[in-house]
Amino acid sequence: MKICIIGYSGAGKSTLARALSQKLNTPCLHLDEVFWYGNWQSRPRGEVDAAVRAFAQANENYIIEGNYFYAYPQRFDECDAVIVLALNRFACLFRALARYKKYKGRPRPDLPCPEKFDLEFAAWILWGGRTRSRRRSIKNAASACNGKVYIIKTRRRMKRFWAEFISEGII
Repeated sequence: MKICIIGYSGAGKSTLARALSQKLNTPCLHLDEVFWYGNWQSRPRGEVDAAVRAFAQANENYIIEGNYFYAYPQRFDECDAVIVLALNRFACLFRALARYKKYKGRPRPDLPCPEKFDLEFAAWILWGGRTRSRRRSIKNAASACNGKVYIIKTRRRMKRFWAEFISEGII
């Protein structure tokens, strides 16, 4: 099974990816882990694309979490399911603040940089990451999937998705 998880910053993509990876015993790639290094230094696009491509080609089954749509875009054609986390901006902001409180000043499991939260990131969560073109990119990536597409807009729907997954193996 090949699964891509995309959505808004702070929506819970990494958390869901880790849980699915453990449940399915499937390798997981967090794109933030590939894109960022050191103290919030970004890797060149070519390096990110090559790393994602190598991961996808090396694994028969996988979970790839993150939006970097230029990085091996074929992953959306190849995947069996796309999960879109489209929680509202305030839920995402709350989740990002809680994550910051938990990991403040140290790297989290899916990111090699020390966790930070500033006004720039808050503005990204509330506005910048939700522009028409960003929403269109998410929609286009999801529509490229030949398998199932799950759009999760609320925490209640996330709990229901997880319960259905556990009891029925919906993916």
